[in-house]
Amino acid sequence: MARVVLFGECMLELQGQAFGSMQQGFGGDTLNTAVYLARCSAGKLQVGYATALGDDGLSTGLLTRWQAEALDTSMVQRLSGRMPGLYLIEVDAQGERSFSYWRDNSAAKAYFDAPDTPLEQAADQIDALYLSGISLAILPVAGRERLLALMARLRARGATVVFDNNYRPRLWASRAEAHAWFDRAYALASIALVTADDEQALRGLASLDEAVAAASALPCPEVVTKRGRAATLVRTASGVQEIATERGDKVVDTTAAGDSFAAGYLAVRLQGGSVQAAATQGNRLAARVIQHRGALIPVETMADLVL
Repeated sequence: MARVVLFGECMLELQGQAFGSMQQGFGGDTLNTAVYLARCSAGKLQVGYATALGDDGLSTGLLTRWQAEALDTSMVQRLSGRMPGLYLIEVDAQGERSFSYWRDNSAAKAYFDAPDTPLEQAADQIDALYLSGISLAILPVAGRERLLALMARLRARGATVVFDNNYRPRLWASRAEAHAWFDRAYALASIALVTADDEQALRGLASLDEAVAAASALPCPEVVTKRGRAATLVRTASGVQEIATERGDKVVDTTAAGDSFAAGYLAVRLQGGSVQAAATQGNRLAARVIQHRGALIPVETMADLVL
């Protein structure tokens, strides 16, 4: 069974309107992908999550819930005096989101502060590593360097390294800084998952078509470009394939659309499936997720999407 590890940050989530009723949950781009990947693969992949939590009750609650989703939490660090970050999602009538964050002192930022980490210690047993632009953004420079070194180590021995380009400008000192780190990550990845409008913003391009062209020119052997409702593009050594997206009955909340696509795609690819089948699964799952509120939809609503 292939061992897949996802690195990043999970935060406490509040969903609702400021000064109104709210629902508590949890989420984060890589954690969302980890949960959906575990659900879709249904035990056929060993899915682990690497991050840091505090020693508080909220952190314990998160850990318990991840384990209930069948995630391997052996690479989670518990750091004394730290706590998880917090974010508020407000959703408008069209299902689009706005975020407010309280994460400056979150535990995940300190994951690489120790001389060695559970993730680095397990490197020789990892078959696939997944991280995102947010995974890089939350770390100090020394932590980013160690994460890139881990990517290089895994890629050198033939493991799959996946980089998702989630670009959040507010997490970076400048666009130029983010651009430089993203380019280094792309150079080390075997699969790049690219949201075209994020790439457009990262590179300061005038059009989405330019962003698609930039993605196609990336050095990764496999590049998956998501273009909203337009067909997904997958570029490999065999050429470029277009895979149609799916339309849900009604868009309720676009939270975790890209994260769930990544999970569906990797659930197929990491078990040897074709890029066509992988992108179809990713698009099906994303279409389902955006019809529900919150980052993680009820497991029973996606029972037909288990591979």
